[in-house]
Formats: sequence, structure tokens, C-alpha cells
Amino acid sequence: MHRRDAIQLLGLASLTPLTSLQSITSATPKPFPNPISLAQWSLHRRFGLCKPEERPAKVDDAMDFAKIAREEFGLSRLEYVNSFYRPRIGEKTLAAELLKRCKDHGVTSVLIMCDGEGICGAVDESARKTFAENHTKWLELATALGCHSIRVNAIGEGSKDEQAKHCSDGLSKLVALAKPYGLQVIVENHGGLSSDGAWLRGVIAAVKDPACGTLPDFGNWRDEKGVLQDPVRNVELVLPFAKGVSAKSYDFDATGNETILNYPKLLELVRAAKYTGPIGIEYEGKRLSEHDGIIATRALLERLGCTR
Repeated sequence: MHRRDAIQLLGLASLTPLTSLQSITSATPKPFPNPISLAQWSLHRRFGLCKPEERPAKVDDAMDFAKIAREEFGLSRLEYVNSFYRPRIGEKTLAAELLKRCKDHGVTSVLIMCDGEGICGAVDESARKTFAENHTKWLELATALGCHSIRVNAIGEGSKDEQAKHCSDGLSKLVALAKPYGLQVIVENHGGLSSDGAWLRGVIAAVKDPACGTLPDFGNWRDEKGVLQDPVRNVELVLPFAKGVSAKSYDFDATGNETILNYPKLLELVRAAKYTGPIGIEYEGKRLSEHDGIIATRALLERLGCTR
């Protein structure tokens, strides 16, 4: 969480002032059917994917994600991060082991967030083809686990317009590979130009395929200087293409409200867009522990009408 973000957001016309959040969230929530899922990144320090100084004395096994989600947080929908399984992705037993753990704990798999598989919008077309092909192993795993999508990154090379053109082509190549698996390809606002809602909206529209959509993250809207740009407006721009939603959170005040993001307004937009799928908790703060941050985010989503 950045203090400058809080100061900046106070001046954004589309955001309800932070001082009035308590009165908004104290009202009886409207019916809101979205189930809550858990993004594995919320536990990245617990699973050892962090800076050395943040690494816990005991690192848990990412294979226990299903057990942790169910037993500690009462959540039954999982959003995986491929980085935790990269060392084992070539093993034939990986999918079967993960699936068994899901069944043992009564949870289902929603999607796999895929990073580190090349540049979607590379200038060289062969590199864009490689980007698509590199995701085949994750498409196979996602299918085996019963996911509906894989999440990828729309990062490119060249000018703003060139990156848009190249990224739409890279995504089109990946969508073509994903279709035989019955999977969707979704893009999160995850840095670079993808954290510009208007740009990302244009890229997805250019793909012209309903199997390609967005994963709006409430908080990943920083410009090239690292300054958070109007999350409400940016989320609204990409929601028409949403196949998933990521409830990013950083910190909470004494009444349980997120201190940077206007959750009531953001969820109002999700309802207005008629998105009825899971909303994934992605706690990324440091003041609260990962465990407490997940609990706080879950409590806020439930207070606003989401369900487990």
C-alpha cells in the first residue's frame, strides 16, 4: 500500500470519498450471487515465492493449497498460480495428485494464472507463436483440473499501438490453441500497458473472439511511475469482457473497509455488468499476515453480499 495512492484517490471524481465508506458499507447489501474464490498469490510468502527476508521459517507445500483453502478459510474455489507448479509440470502425476486433493477437500478449480511463458506482443511473430505454444502444458493441466480459463499477460514490444496490434495477435494464436481444450484465455491488468483499461479493452476487442476476455483486478492500475490510476473507471472499462474478477486488497481500517479501494462501488459495477462468476481474493498487503488479510477480504466481500 502506498500513502500517495490514498491521497490521489481522494481527488478522483468517480470514487466515493474514503470518509464515507463506512456509511455505505453499513447499509444492507443487495442480493449478490458471486461466490468467493481464493487466488493462490494471497499465500505466496507462505509457499516461499517471495524475497528472502519475507520467507517464513517453515515453507508450506503448494500441493496443499486445496486443504488450506478449505480448512483455514472455508473456501471451495481455487485460482492457481503456475509458478508454484513449474518444477513439476512435466510430471505425469501432477494433475492426478492435485485433482485428488481437490476431491478430498471438496473444492473445485477455477483457473490457472500463468506467468513467465514469453512475450504475448513480441515484435517477432515467431516469438508470439512460441508464447502461445508455451502455454500448452498449462492448458493441459487446467483441463485436467476442470478450470474454465487460464490467465495470461498482455505484455508487448514497440509503441503503444504496436503493442496493441502484436498482443491481439499473440492472444489470437493462444485462443486457437485453447479452443480444443474448451478453455478461455483471459488477461489481467498486470503491469505495463495492460494496466490501462482503455488500452486493454481495445486489445480484447481486436481479438474478436468470445473465448478471450479479461480478469479485472481491482488494484493493478498503476502507470509507468507506479501511481495508482482510478480503479473504478478502469475496472468499468474492462468489465464487459470479464470472465473472472480479482478482489485485490492491501489493508483494512478498524471497521473492516479496504483503505485504498472503493469496494462498494467496484462491486456495484460488477453487479451492473451482470458478471455472476467467482470473485477471487488476492490479498497483497504486509501489515496484516497473509492469513488475516485473506480473512479480512473475505469478511468484506461477504458483508457486500458475496457468498462462500
